Amino acid sequence: MAIVLPQVAKLKGIALDLLFPKFCVGCGKEGDFLCPSCLESLPFIMPPVCPRCGRPQAEGTLCPSCRQWPAEVDGIRSPFRFEGAIRQAIHEFKYHNLRALANPLAQLLRDYLTAHPLPADVLVPVPLHPKRLKERGYNQSHQLAVALGNLINLPVVADCLRRRRHTPPQARTATAEERRRNTADAFACRDDRLRGKQVVLIDDVATSGATLDACAAAVKAAGATSAWGLVMAREV
Repeated sequence: MAIVLPQVAKLKGIALDLLFPKFCVGCGKEGDFLCPSCLESLPFIMPPVCPRCGRPQAEGTLCPSCRQWPAEVDGIRSPFRFEGAIRQAIHEFKYHNLRALANPLAQLLRDYLTAHPLPADVLVPVPLHPKRLKERGYNQSHQLAVALGNLINLPVVADCLRRRRHTPPQARTATAEERRRNTADAFACRDDRLRGKQVVLIDDVATSGATLDACAAAVKAAGATSAWGLVMAREV
């Protein structure tokens, strides 16, 4: 039975590919959600970066914004700038129900973590407010965290951190200060399961880092020893 099951799974995958062929979200070429050409052209964030927010920064020193920001998050890291094929992939994943992108995106995060490890005991996806979760039908950050957890053998704690206040989408706010006010005290932990844990917060995109910082404040208030943010892409 142990030999047959992988064969059955492989045949099932081939059948699904025939019935529902994959197309590259970057260029539209049939074959996979990110074709080899688009993978090679992904907009990597190259070091040095600001040790806190992760934006490119000469000599790897704190950027001017972070010097004035008493952040709770230990740092935010991302493999990519939020542009090009990775922007389109995240858009399809987040808004067009293309949940199958969770695995290839998680593989890119796994590759990044292999080269740039973070202290981690658990992965915690950034939660949606129940109202937005009902509207969308799924939390893309949870999907991404589960896929990544399976790849790197880390547990996912998805029902501890909660969003207790419904806030406008961060993309609709104009300034970093407005984003921080928007998310201040918006998150809390239900219990102490994160006590003593090194937490890595998972999200799709970071703009100012305000959401991740608010989440970090909540998990540290619940006893987490560290809280890093890991996102697929960030605006730089």
